[in-house]
Amino acid sequence: MDLHLSTWQEVESYLTRSTGIIIPIGSTEQHGPNGLIGTDAICPAVIAREAANQSDILVAPAFNVGSAQHHMAFPGTMTLRPSTMIAAMMDWSVSLMRHGFTHLYWLNGHGGNVPTVNAAFAEIYAQSSLSRDGNAADVKQRLACWWELPGVFKLCQDLYPKGHGSHATPSEVAVTYYAYPDAVKKASMSPTIAPEGPIYDAADYRRRFPDGRIGSDPSLASPEDGRKIAEAAGQALVKDYEAFLGS
Repeated sequence: MDLHLSTWQEVESYLTRSTGIIIPIGSTEQHGPNGLIGTDAICPAVIAREAANQSDILVAPAFNVGSAQHHMAFPGTMTLRPSTMIAAMMDWSVSLMRHGFTHLYWLNGHGGNVPTVNAAFAEIYAQSSLSRDGNAADVKQRLACWWELPGVFKLCQDLYPKGHGSHATPSEVAVTYYAYPDAVKKASMSPTIAPEGPIYDAADYRRRFPDGRIGSDPSLASPEDGRKIAEAAGQALVKDYEAFLGS
């Protein structure tokens, strides 16, 4: 069930069955020569949709611009300051809480979001802890990166034993190609497997990784691999989400 494709009456009815929701959260940033700029938002949205096809789950619109300052030397990247992202996440959460949602599951597609998301959670919990009612259990929040769901990273490693890397990976590019086969890109890459290294600010990133990749060979990606990854991640997500609802 897609929040954007539902009426308010349908959401009201859903809330009589469940007070949980999955919120895909990602980023708008470069993903190398053949990766879509929306990759980190597309992947969790696609996987959340796979889960919703298997179970009675409501999926929110994707929070699709995140913390990506280190990619800003590549055209098309957009980013939020940590303080802006925290404020926006708080407003999203409070809006949903206002309607009776109690379990907000944020499915993440961008590792750079993790510190800021956890800071947002702390701010949201602090609101409750410091309220006049004192430690009112208004909401539970969970952050899960899709590739960390049980069995998913192993599948990615099995599909790509060499050249998986850590950014513009063939696994994430494959999921986007599964979702948008008409957007498959072809590009030459040299070296075939990109170098590894640390990440600092935007200018340093582009010097170290001039085509945007880190340790990866995304030319290996295919829509068929993306289907396998998305379906496996969707199944794992249903289990993890249902366990969260029962917490």
